[in-house]
Amino acid sequence: MALLESIRIKIGTNMPGFILRNADGQSFHSQQLYGEKGLLVIFTCNHCPYAQAVWPRLIKIAGQAKELGINTVAINSNINPEYPEDSPKKMKEFIEENDLQFPYLIDQSQETARAYKAQCTPDVYLMDSNKKLIYHGSIDDNWQYPEKVNHHDLLEAVNNLANGFPGIPEENQKPSIGCSIKWRDTEDIQDDVDDDIK
Repeated sequence: MALLESIRIKIGTNMPGFILRNADGQSFHSQQLYGEKGLLVIFTCNHCPYAQAVWPRLIKIAGQAKELGINTVAINSNINPEYPEDSPKKMKEFIEENDLQFPYLIDQSQETARAYKAQCTPDVYLMDSNKKLIYHGSIDDNWQYPEKVNHHDLLEAVNNLANGFPGIPEENQKPSIGCSIKWRDTEDIQDDVDDDIK
C-alpha cells in the first residue's frame, strides 16, 4: 500500500469540468454541482485506511459547507477489480450506511483524476464559483486521531471562501496524504463497471 502526498497545484488554476455517473447510473455535470460560492471535490474511496479515517470529518465539513453556499462531490477513481471494496455496489452500500447528502461518483476511466492530477485518497480540492482553485491540501493536522486535531485547514479554507476572506497562502497549504490511486492501464479499462450500475 503506497503512501503518497498530493502534489502542488498553483492556486488560482482554472480546474477542469467533468461528467460522471453515480452507482445508480445517474449522470452529474460539474457545472451543475457548483454551489453559489463554490465546490469541494474529494477524490476518495471505500477501502483506504486514510480515507476511512477522515470520511466522518469530510461528511461533517460537507454539511457545514452546504450551509455556506459551497457544494461537495466525492469521486472514486479506484474502479479496479483488485479492490472489490471500491466497486459501485459497495459505493451504494456506503452511501446508504452513511446517509451521504452529496454525490459519490464513479471515475471509471480515471480521466477526471488525471485531469485534476489527483494522487491519493483522499485528495481534496476547493474551488470558488469561477472554478478557480482556492485550496488543495490537508483536511487537518492529524488524519489518524480526530481528537488530537489542532488545525482545521480545510474548514478554515471553506469559511474563508464563503465569507470573502483571503484564502490560505499557497505556501501554508500542507499536502493531503493517503493511499495511492489504483491506476489502471488505459487499454485495460473496459465497461466492466456497467454490470454494477443499475
